[in-house]
Amino acid sequence: MVNHPIPSEVARRLQKPRDGHAAIGGPLFTPFTLALGVLIAVAMYFLAQRFIYGLGAVTNINNGYPWGVWVVWDVVIATGFACGGYAMALVTYILNKGEYHPLVRPALTASLFGYSLGGLSVLIDLGRYWNFWHILSPTYAQPGSVMFEVAVCISLYVVVLWIEFSPAFLEHLGLKDVKAKLNKVMFIFIGLGVLLPTMHQSSLGSLLVVYGYQIHPLWQTPLLPLLFLLTAICMGFAIVILEATLAAAGFKRDIGPELPLLSKIGKIIMGILVAYLVIRIGDLIVRGAMGTAFTSGTKSVMFIIEMALFAYPVAVLSKPANRARLSRLLAAAMSMLTGAVLYRIDAFLVAYDTGPGWSYFPSAPEMLVTIGVIAVEVLAYIVFVRKFPVLPGHSTTAAAE
Repeated sequence: MVNHPIPSEVARRLQKPRDGHAAIGGPLFTPFTLALGVLIAVAMYFLAQRFIYGLGAVTNINNGYPWGVWVVWDVVIATGFACGGYAMALVTYILNKGEYHPLVRPALTASLFGYSLGGLSVLIDLGRYWNFWHILSPTYAQPGSVMFEVAVCISLYVVVLWIEFSPAFLEHLGLKDVKAKLNKVMFIFIGLGVLLPTMHQSSLGSLLVVYGYQIHPLWQTPLLPLLFLLTAICMGFAIVILEATLAAAGFKRDIGPELPLLSKIGKIIMGILVAYLVIRIGDLIVRGAMGTAFTSGTKSVMFIIEMALFAYPVAVLSKPANRARLSRLLAAAMSMLTGAVLYRIDAFLVAYDTGPGWSYFPSAPEMLVTIGVIAVEVLAYIVFVRKFPVLPGHSTTAAAE
């Protein structure tokens, strides 16, 4: 039997110690991490009320709007933010661009916590959370359901992410032989790590397709699966730029060696966003819905802001000089991420109209719980980069500080 060349190439690249990842060290207890702890404690207080007294005690969701900001953030937005590992695996292993390999592990770390917390947070959203195990039971499973496919893919992807990250644990423990054996089969998990997000990110758009006329024409389209997938990939690349910048500023690292790679990522973001804008606007024209962009009141305003946030990165990143400047890259990435967040909020909440008499706006406890979940993710990331070999080219001076 002849081995497939791609898996063997992936295994070779994984076994070669080319990135110099290392734990940056430093204290875990700082004013910033203590502030994160306070936010987490506040969230835990309201979560205790939610699990004791029910969803109605802390949320404004109702029978007309059963999906509030928790579902939209945990499942729709947070998993998009966590697509950094997916995006980097796509370009590094599937497109065989090995030069991006130093950025894979930091992106994978952020994805690890984003998806893990997103999956666990679903328990917060479920009214009868004690029945969560039904998704694992064949007697309850509904394979024809889009939501079932999303739940299964996200659950499996969380497992895959932990396996993909396990070499960092093995390096930390000095188990080089175990790591070498794992790398020989890692191509299987890398393949799943590309397939599963592709399936469920597109299926998030399919969830809205079945809503039919309840979603405003500016967002309702059969192309929703494609549009959600394109924005998810862009979010993945944009979060890599944001993560690298924040890590450099927060840990006083030299980002210079990574800047050429981040510049190329900026070019990729620009290309995908151009495709997205052409498809989005072209779809509105073909469906005869373009006129509603100027006649739908608040929805029109939200749509225009959303499109402007997507257009700005295209304008900035189209110039090579801008892509070579970290400040411009960061501004473009932030604009893209804000536009993607707004697109998902608009599609699931603003564009949704279940009929007269129903309205929804998140309560303060809902927002504080959401902020607390984000704080957990940030705190976990800080702990991991300090204790495990995650970031490339770390500064020994910064580690000492």
